[in-house]
Amino acid sequence: MQRKIRLGVINYLNVKPLLYGIQHSPVINDIEIIETFPAKLAQMLVMDEVDAGIVPVAIIPHLKEHHIVSDYCIGCDGPVATVCLFSEVPVNRIQKVLLDYQSRTSVMLAKILLKRYWNIEPEFEDAKGEEYRHRITGTTAGLVIGDRAFEQRRQSTYIYDLGEAWKDYTGLGFVFAAWIANKALPPGFVADFNAANALGLENIEQIVRDSAFNLFDLHQYYKYNINYVMDERKKAGLEEFLFQLKQMVLPEDINV
Repeated sequence: MQRKIRLGVINYLNVKPLLYGIQHSPVINDIEIIETFPAKLAQMLVMDEVDAGIVPVAIIPHLKEHHIVSDYCIGCDGPVATVCLFSEVPVNRIQKVLLDYQSRTSVMLAKILLKRYWNIEPEFEDAKGEEYRHRITGTTAGLVIGDRAFEQRRQSTYIYDLGEAWKDYTGLGFVFAAWIANKALPPGFVADFNAANALGLENIEQIVRDSAFNLFDLHQYYKYNINYVMDERKKAGLEEFLFQLKQMVLPEDINV
């Protein structure tokens, strides 16, 4: 019997529509789902502990072989809402930035934008452990991603959306995570998987109704903040990000 494909997913609200489609399609019978956070999933893909996953795109240079599996991603073409720099002071007064440990793609995007878009070079500190947001005070800012960013939006005076800043800086869309495999997958599976993702996006209204969430308008988030289709603008944005990533990478940034 053919082994099931080990598929890594991240436990964020923005993945719900894609996961809904997979779970409600026949392709689920060919998949073993493994759930974790983005940076851990990226490591698992490198170590061949999963065959594919919705992983941060900063992992691509670290893979011996990579295949983008579908026409769908976690991206944006403007404000994304859940990848933001939060601060009590304007960006030009920020002296230190606490970096969210959950995704190196967002960390590297923040470093690129701070240096090349906002023209500042603050001190960076990798936030250890689950909670660090109480340290976002004075001239210390924090990069917060995922569902926790919804909570932080209600607490911080200044919110700098990295999706919006990237579009203003480059004129392009951005891909935070994509379905990436570390090996070629069967063409039939890829076609079925693509159809499953499409099914999820056709059921956004049902997903919103099923989600008990009051920190943000999920209809707006799924329809206008997150862009799920890997279109040409996002492909160009991904290429530009990987180019700038190669120029920016520092020894401390090697671990994805």
